Amino acid sequence: MCTDNWGRSDRNRCWYFIIFAALLFILSFSWHSLKNSQWPPRGMFTCKSVSHSTSDTSYLDQLKEVKLQRMLYEKPETLKPPRTDVLTMTPWLAPIVWNGTYNIDILNEQFHRRGVRIGLTVFAIKKYTVFVKTFLESAEKFFMVGHKVNYYVFTDRASDISNITLNDGRHLVVLDVPSYKRWQEVSMRRMEMIRNFSRERFIYEVDYLVCVDVDMRFSDDVGVEILSNVFGTLHPGFYGASRQSFTYERRTQSEAYIAADEGDFYYAGGYFGGTVEEVYKLTNHCHEAMMADKEKNIEAVWHDESYINKYFLYHKPTKILSPEYLWDNNFGVPAMLKRRRFVAVPKNHAQIRNR
Repeated sequence: MCTDNWGRSDRNRCWYFIIFAALLFILSFSWHSLKNSQWPPRGMFTCKSVSHSTSDTSYLDQLKEVKLQRMLYEKPETLKPPRTDVLTMTPWLAPIVWNGTYNIDILNEQFHRRGVRIGLTVFAIKKYTVFVKTFLESAEKFFMVGHKVNYYVFTDRASDISNITLNDGRHLVVLDVPSYKRWQEVSMRRMEMIRNFSRERFIYEVDYLVCVDVDMRFSDDVGVEILSNVFGTLHPGFYGASRQSFTYERRTQSEAYIAADEGDFYYAGGYFGGTVEEVYKLTNHCHEAMMADKEKNIEAVWHDESYINKYFLYHKPTKILSPEYLWDNNFGVPAMLKRRRFVAVPKNHAQIRNR
């Protein structure tokens, strides 16, 4: 024993001896256990399953089978594509959605079996609240009919948003957000707000987000054919234009810069979407790029649209919507446009913006 009659140095040596003896005992016990255990042959690695419960079930065993019911439809013809007048596939094998290129009955059955929930976001800031009623009424007729939908209306004037009668499984959610003095700032801040609510709310309520402008109306069917991991929409003014004609941000100092020899398509800022996770990544990237430019006193030429185009250049969308899904009747009705599904509402911009 290390008694009080010993000197300090003697007591220290005593304690060191006790600790050393304890370590020797632990090491000898561990070696004995390892020597008697069964080891695989040298150079062989064995992988054992890890069970998180007392049962033999796995998460994979609980996956829901999405099986279609028996359906009758025309056989797809390998040598007879449904559209030859327009591009229907990108070089990275993302489909471009045009009328006649899909069977909505098959798609509806698939998405119904999965129980998919869709969120539709719009911003009604300042006097843009005047468009909400027409927007929602037209959406009830044509947008994702028969599916579960949450309408998320971002506004600084919640009292101006009146309730309308919605179909079963569809809900109106009014989100109170701040306004900004300039309409350009309002437009760009959409990215920040969609990002924040995706993280805090949307991820728990819906599976997909569709983000569009409010000063529009649905005029034909828009269904689950648009849904994908992340999708963009061809701008109605540039679907047939050359790269050099695209109004990309051309200043090299900007985070939205795209060189003259780059670019696939020109995407509209007023129509994009995807899964909540992918929309979060898109909006987060665009918002951070905007803030970086703001530190340099740069505002991209077409605001959030410029950053969306830069994002889609290096993060290719998995689906692209044709101009059928975003049209302005001032462009007329070209022959390739079989349907006009979502069209701009005539308005006086000077009377609406910044008021």
